[in-house]
Amino acid sequence: MKTILIIEDDTVLRENTAELLEISNYNVITAANGKIGADIAKKHLPDVVVCDIMMPELDGYGTLKVLSENTKTKHIPFIFLSAKTEHKDVRKGMNLGADDYITKPFSEDDLISAIESRLAKVSILKESYANKPFSQKKERRQELKTINDLKNFFDDNGTSFNFEKDTNIYREGDHSNYIYLINKGTIKCHQIDEQGKELVTTLYKEDDLFGYSSFTNNQTHKETATAIADVELVGVSIIEFNNILENNHRVALELVQLLSKDLLVLKTQLLEMAYGSVNKKTAATILKFAEKINRKPEDPIKISRSDLASVAGIATETLIRALTGLKKEGIITADGRNIKILDLEKLKRIS
Repeated sequence: MKTILIIEDDTVLRENTAELLEISNYNVITAANGKIGADIAKKHLPDVVVCDIMMPELDGYGTLKVLSENTKTKHIPFIFLSAKTEHKDVRKGMNLGADDYITKPFSEDDLISAIESRLAKVSILKESYANKPFSQKKERRQELKTINDLKNFFDDNGTSFNFEKDTNIYREGDHSNYIYLINKGTIKCHQIDEQGKELVTTLYKEDDLFGYSSFTNNQTHKETATAIADVELVGVSIIEFNNILENNHRVALELVQLLSKDLLVLKTQLLEMAYGSVNKKTAATILKFAEKINRKPEDPIKISRSDLASVAGIATETLIRALTGLKKEGIITADGRNIKILDLEKLKRIS
């Protein structure tokens, strides 16, 4: 009999789900939050984990991270169970390594189908793995097919780095030694022109890869990367990263697509800087930072005026005048480094 671990803080939903699975001939163990659930999973090694996202003590994302870092539990199929239906929440869960995602309210068929498909996949992979010679087993462990697989590889095998706010991860001219994945925080990449003016070229947020513009060999970086807030990174060496690309062509193709997208974003930004009005540049830049930094656009943006100005491609004094105009129109509030969007739709129309 297969064992299912249910991690859910809602008592009624937890008990009803457990009863439903028991009727379907599963052995069920339960936990009221992620902290308890992670401990139970390490002790009992269930066949599948079904876990809520929003919970006290330790949420679903944190629970998945804990289990993914443990050699005994990292391969247990993990299914998120949550009322959160926005695409970014689904993507975050899948990027962290979840196997499936079920939204509340769910039907009995939805839950049973998700569990059975995970168990079937595990069984098929085990049979396939057992029948392969050792050399092919080694190759199978190294196989990566998507950018999400690559990010999971970073989490499992990368070197951890922590940088405080305003600290440089690398400077323009430094040799490119690592490719990085952001686990927490925001990074700005920027250059200094001949007049000493800073131009922010790219913003990277949680779950973004960066530092890969020079991954083909140990070239020097063409820009400086600085932490906008305290950041947690994992890095893979250039040598190891090149080995991954040589042995995983699908990942290499996806990375090329990612680079193409970054170039398109940079081109659009340069065109906006060249032709956009001051108010349009300011509005677009505020929205850009809100997207990169905030979980919700209406949350305050904690960013310096100089960073906003450098991304917008205008002088700091000009930006301040534009912010004053937006405040008078009731579109934003600005207090020190904190900028809060009051009328998101109107700001979007300006941009």
